[in-house]
Amino acid sequence: MLIYFCSSSHGFGHAARDAAVLQQLRRLRPEWILVMSSGLPSPVLKLLLGDAAIEQRSCQWDVGMVQADALGVDCAATLRALDQLEQGLPALIEAEALWLASQRQPVLIIGDIPPAAATLAQRLDAPLVWMSNFGWDDIYRPLGSAFQRWADAAAEAYRCGDLLLRCPFDLAMNWGLPEQRLGLVCASLRPIPVDLDACLDAQDAPLVLVGFGGLGLSLSRDLFQLWPNHHFLLPASADASHAPELAALPNLTFLPDGLRPVDVLGRCSRFLGKPGFSSFCEAMAQGVGMHVVERSGFAEASALMDGLRRHAQHRCLSRQELDTGEWQLDQPLLAPSEAPLSASGAQEAALALVGWVVSQF
Repeated sequence: MLIYFCSSSHGFGHAARDAAVLQQLRRLRPEWILVMSSGLPSPVLKLLLGDAAIEQRSCQWDVGMVQADALGVDCAATLRALDQLEQGLPALIEAEALWLASQRQPVLIIGDIPPAAATLAQRLDAPLVWMSNFGWDDIYRPLGSAFQRWADAAAEAYRCGDLLLRCPFDLAMNWGLPEQRLGLVCASLRPIPVDLDACLDAQDAPLVLVGFGGLGLSLSRDLFQLWPNHHFLLPASADASHAPELAALPNLTFLPDGLRPVDVLGRCSRFLGKPGFSSFCEAMAQGVGMHVVERSGFAEASALMDGLRRHAQHRCLSRQELDTGEWQLDQPLLAPSEAPLSASGAQEAALALVGWVVSQF
């Protein structure tokens, strides 16, 4: 059996949850061939997957939204990128279909959530499962007339699937498919380097993980200096333009290359970042309070913020509060209005996929 994930190239969150499910599939069915197909850089995928036996295919299946930074979107650039993608997709689909046929295995296509996954599945006459908390139809439709044909095409593609694995913090996804709802989709934790472990143990100040996704967000050193009684952890790729001056701060540590932020998150008392699916899943699963900067222009953000208020201890910040350092780290967290979500979404997805394959093949 060959499981082929068409993973969105929009940010790192799709690949992170897809990798978490692939890891669980590897545990349940080590004899299956597992493939991650994504346009993200290979080192990023390698770090997320953590397993050389899961094959990588370098393919850009979608655009999503072009973003200037972690909090802003560029609609004009997105439309140009969609036109360019449309021109290249037929050749990509044909090449991947030929490669998959050469493997001489029954194939299941999983889309998270490129519409082109439907065309690939049709080309192979293979079954198709969607896994997501939104579709690009949900994102594009509120953006005006220029996006309507893209929203319509995405909705038509999504109706071609056999099953929807519905992730938390979800939009409508009214595609008329059988579906199964999942809990929080998180990767298994890995040990951190001994020297970093000792460094974190030596900190008396509360630890705060700062995370603004793969694109990052430039934050001035002056903002961190406003909070001398907190110690901040930043991913190595974050704030590259300010890295030298930030590294000199006594209350800030850059995480080493090759370390996933999720693996230190449980050591932190707070998380400071943007609305993001994987960040929310990871923080909620580990019981870490979240200080989240609200964003506009991206429909998923409202569903994420609703889920934050319902299921996690939190504080909500405006962009102005972020930019002026009013991060509220000295304030008590607000309690959620509902119970916590299950943290077993990756296992649930893997079990659902195994059960579906067994019933169909």
